[in-house]
Amino acid sequence: MTKKRKEPIRKCVVTQEQHPKKEMFRIVRTPEGNVIIDLKGKANGRGAYLVKSAVAIKTAEKKKILDKHLEVEVPKSIYEELLRLLENKDE
Repeated sequence: MTKKRKEPIRKCVVTQEQHPKKEMFRIVRTPEGNVIIDLKGKANGRGAYLVKSAVAIKTAEKKKILDKHLEVEVPKSIYEELLRLLENKDE
């Protein structure tokens, strides 16, 4: 009998809702201070999770929620890339 692994659940920093890790983007501040989108979920550094929705991404940008969580200014290019990834996912 194989044990079914529990799906990891993470909390979105914008909506405060919990979702399976697969349904979220992980944004990471690396030890060097760079901000990256961690698609594999394995990068070192401080991470914040965002639910995969355009509304959440735009809200995070407008209210600077990721900046607060990662304690660093998140470049606009990160938000643009998240929205691009979201569009590609829907195809």
